[in-house]
Amino acid sequence: MKPLFLNPPTFEDFDGGAGARYQASREVTSFWYPTWLCFPAAMIEGSRVVDAPVQKFDLEKCLEIAKDFDMVVMYTSTPTLMMDIETARRIKGVKPEIVTVLTGPHVTILPEESLKAGKGAIDIVCRGEFDYSTKELCEGRNWSSVDGISFMQDGKAVHTADRPMIEDLDALPFVAPIYKRDLPISEYVIPHFKSPYVSIYSSRGCPSKCIYCLWPQTFSGQRMRTRSPQNVYEEIKWIVENIPEMKELSFDDDTFTANREHAREIARLIKPLNISWTINARANTDYETLRIMRDAGLRHVVVGFESGNAQILKNIKKGVTKEQALEFTRNCKKLGLSVHGAFIMGLPGETKETIQETIKFAKEMDLNSIQASLASPYPGTEFYDMCKENGWISSDNFIDDTGHQKCVINYPNLSNAEIFNSVEEFYNKFYFRPKYIARSIGRMIVNSEERKKLLKEGKQYLQYMRKRKESCESCK
Repeated sequence: MKPLFLNPPTFEDFDGGAGARYQASREVTSFWYPTWLCFPAAMIEGSRVVDAPVQKFDLEKCLEIAKDFDMVVMYTSTPTLMMDIETARRIKGVKPEIVTVLTGPHVTILPEESLKAGKGAIDIVCRGEFDYSTKELCEGRNWSSVDGISFMQDGKAVHTADRPMIEDLDALPFVAPIYKRDLPISEYVIPHFKSPYVSIYSSRGCPSKCIYCLWPQTFSGQRMRTRSPQNVYEEIKWIVENIPEMKELSFDDDTFTANREHAREIARLIKPLNISWTINARANTDYETLRIMRDAGLRHVVVGFESGNAQILKNIKKGVTKEQALEFTRNCKKLGLSVHGAFIMGLPGETKETIQETIKFAKEMDLNSIQASLASPYPGTEFYDMCKENGWISSDNFIDDTGHQKCVINYPNLSNAEIFNSVEEFYNKFYFRPKYIARSIGRMIVNSEERKKLLKEGKQYLQYMRKRKESCESCK
């Protein structure tokens, strides 16, 4: 069978496809590569990857494309499940014999429920890593002999044996050639990255135990599996030679620095390539590892600080203290590394006071940029179980009708409206500081490209916040 790997149409600026880390519309246009879809696509002759949100393909365009394929594999998420099922239903409408497959964390955790929700529209659910499952399906194997899938038979859900995690990541193909073949490289933008950028994984899984983090608990595993540094180097070398427009490489690993020696060795190997690169790091990464990576071209680190309250950090099993976060940030500044801090509002233990503490903490660290998100208890996470047990979940709808993230948590001492409003307060207090504004003006004065970029992002942010505020009636 000839497969179409589809990141389906969603909302405007919705960054929730395969590889994405934020399942909602973004404040400023941001798109991650559909990396998970590109691995199996590279294994199967006649495949194609379509990233509808990035390529600005509407449903009608996707239906037209799907007619040429025998199977469509869609990466879905908790917020978009019903929308993606409807897309599959429409695809079946134009080609009834096509095999429709859903993948991703949500269907991995709730395969039977997902199949029942997609009755008549969804044929198969892939549980966990779907690289080899989809390959075997395309080879024409009997469904019951393909590990890691679920399907309905005679009105009952059939679950084949769990597929073991892939240990030999070097055996997987490079994803970059699929990016070049199928995707518009120039359209992939992350505001705090140099554009255009290209992202790859050097590992899968994360050994950290953060209770809220979706992918390790549901999909990629809480054990880190790594590609050999040489294998990583070979793909990056291919990118440098074949995607010359790339200005920055992003390692989209859950935590690139979880295995520090692995990180150091990759840095040593890619240093001669003389590229700028960025990583997801934990705030307990030591100075020497940071220095080695910086000397090899590391420019920017993305760090999940989450909260500025010590007790909340313990509640969520972050495994990093405020003191370590402060030292890490100081070390990055000494080395000239840019830091993007990610924070989550509404984690267990949040109060009006801890919200202010977190905002103050971010200002104290004086990061280069931030992202403030709403705590979302996705099925399959320890956070979800905690919220269910305590009756904190007020809604099963994680986004509103326009794709903006909703706060679905109500605490006895803190309402979902107060948590929702804290995000805008956080952004305003961080970005509208005289120090930050002066620094931004300085960048715009000396660099015309930076001026265009910042003005564009500022306009997008203000438009987003206006739409977000308009859609918050359900929070009041």
